Amino acid sequence: MTTHGNFIPEGLLSSLLNNFMEWHITDAQSLSIIDQEIGEHSFSPAEYEIVRQVIYATADFEYKNLIRFSDQALQAGASALATRTTVVVDVPTLQAAIFPQISDTFANPIYCGVDAITRPQKGKTQAAWGIETLAKRYPEAIFVIGESQTALAALVDLIEMEDVKPALVIGSPAGFIDADVTKSRLHDSLIPHIRVDGRKGNAIAAAAIFNSLVNLSWQAYGSK
Repeated sequence: MTTHGNFIPEGLLSSLLNNFMEWHITDAQSLSIIDQEIGEHSFSPAEYEIVRQVIYATADFEYKNLIRFSDQALQAGASALATRTTVVVDVPTLQAAIFPQISDTFANPIYCGVDAITRPQKGKTQAAWGIETLAKRYPEAIFVIGESQTALAALVDLIEMEDVKPALVIGSPAGFIDADVTKSRLHDSLIPHIRVDGRKGNAIAAAAIFNSLVNLSWQAYGSK
């Protein structure tokens, strides 16, 4: 067969279609297993979709008890995405993980704290200093902090000083020292946020949360 002048061998086309169908069947089967093992829960449908996608990405059911949503977090995030609000992340791996989804939907600009051009400063990690620099440049951005606990702490410092007012914060860095304190401060800030409580977390969880939110928001706003 031919498509726009490009010849696609019939065998190759069949293989591609089979792989595509197999991927979706496996995906559906995995999500079905998650639904069965989670059972009854108190999440809203949108919250549950985010939780199950994090579990699917990590194969870790403990996230069911660790992911927390502030009031109006999903609504605030969806509205910010729809208005092409800037997205700021802490590390390049997270930027790479969310870029395809956002580029195919709302096309929000994405900036990375580690890659931000900053002057050297003692006492702060590159991620923390970069997030602080970008936060002052984009004070109402969506912030997705997946790996750097120091970056999340720096952002919370700015929020408490009322220097920035993010549209949404997604915070899921792992940590052993004061991790709960930082996430508790985020909870107390009254900024719309989705966080992973406790020591556990990583960029994979943050990407799953963000990409799920993008999907849900695109269903609500994408056709408008």
